[in-house]
Amino acid sequence: MEIFIKVLQLILALSILVFVHELGHYFTARMFGVRVEKFYLFFDAWGFSFFKFKIGDTTFGLGWIPFGGYCKISGMIDESMDKEQMKKPPQPWEFRTKPAWQRLIVMVGGVFMNLLAAIVIYIGMSWHWGDEYIDNSDIRWGYSFNDLGHEIGFRDGDRVVSFDGEPVPEGHYGRIFADMIVGQVKEVRVIRDGAPATVSIPEDRTAELLNSAGFMTPRIPFVIVGIPSETSTELAVGDSLVAFNGVPMAFHDQYVRALSAAAGTVADVTVMRDSAGVMVPRVVSAPISPEGQFGVHVKTGLDYFPIRTRDYTFAEAIPAGFRRAGAEISSYWQQLKLIVSPKTEAYKSVGSLITIGSIFPGTWEWFRFWTVTAFLSIILAIMNILPIPALDGGHVVFLLWEVVTRRRPSDKVLEGAQMVGMILLLGLMALAFWNDIYRFFIK
Repeated sequence: MEIFIKVLQLILALSILVFVHELGHYFTARMFGVRVEKFYLFFDAWGFSFFKFKIGDTTFGLGWIPFGGYCKISGMIDESMDKEQMKKPPQPWEFRTKPAWQRLIVMVGGVFMNLLAAIVIYIGMSWHWGDEYIDNSDIRWGYSFNDLGHEIGFRDGDRVVSFDGEPVPEGHYGRIFADMIVGQVKEVRVIRDGAPATVSIPEDRTAELLNSAGFMTPRIPFVIVGIPSETSTELAVGDSLVAFNGVPMAFHDQYVRALSAAAGTVADVTVMRDSAGVMVPRVVSAPISPEGQFGVHVKTGLDYFPIRTRDYTFAEAIPAGFRRAGAEISSYWQQLKLIVSPKTEAYKSVGSLITIGSIFPGTWEWFRFWTVTAFLSIILAIMNILPIPALDGGHVVFLLWEVVTRRRPSDKVLEGAQMVGMILLLGLMALAFWNDIYRFFIK
């Protein structure tokens, strides 16, 4: 059921974004009197459609392959590679007969609409849900780090305060790790045991960092809030654990490691227990399961860290939506720079529809759905404006050349560029699918 819900959300999100993108091309084409022959959501391979109808010169339809869509513009060399049409005499209602500046607007219409869609979604989210987050400054016990974090130089309990000399901005603590990687931070300033320390981030570890789950987690004490009836232990609700087999330790991450190493044994645990309103130490016996657990319920980060909230009026949500879109555009652009840098090996993190689908939750959550959809809209806009033949950006490059030189590339050059671009895109898709196959099914 979870997979079905993920797939359904993926199809709905991509359908919305592709429809919006192609609508941008459609409206700008019609604005300049260019004929649009077909407007399809999903692909109608081998001519099959669930339904279609014609309005004016345009056939609208719903194809049977539930990913993507297209807008076929008359007199334009696109992925359809319709060479026969281009051999006919140019017509006044064709794309190729329009001035370069009009054709340029038609080509960027889809990108503009995707950016606009992201902004509108972020405005709506700000107005409806506002902002809720746990700020980095509230993580008072610092973070615990996984093995990779320890190798790089972080220590459990480090509090992150700055990147390359710039203070970590206020906001959700969960963005710190992403900002560190995407921003290619070289030095992280932390507070360690009350004193400042510096951790250098090696550039050659970027690929590992990108695939490092649980790199940093807020540190919290180990405090018991519930004990199931089937658990036999001397631990009690309210106990705050401070030592394990005589070794001082108070934090949850410390006990995760200690319990894993002592699985299947009985430990002497020192706890702070309430006695007539006074917390006093007491040593108790606690069996550890073969899975390395006490079998108790403990407090979580939400019990310790305040959730900051901010509500927006509709007027306030508008600039908030623009700011959010701007930040996400900047973030994704930085991610692209990582991907094209061979040193970082970030290209290994490129994923296909499998990766995109895995981002959606296994239950239907509108907040999460619109968050992912807005970011995918930004991705679609940026990817399409890249100067790669077969993408909108490739057409824009040739149009800009025409505007500057007043010389139009021949149809043969455009057809060749389109073919090269399609080969490049197919190669990128193959890389993405291979990465997903390796990541999800082999590794």
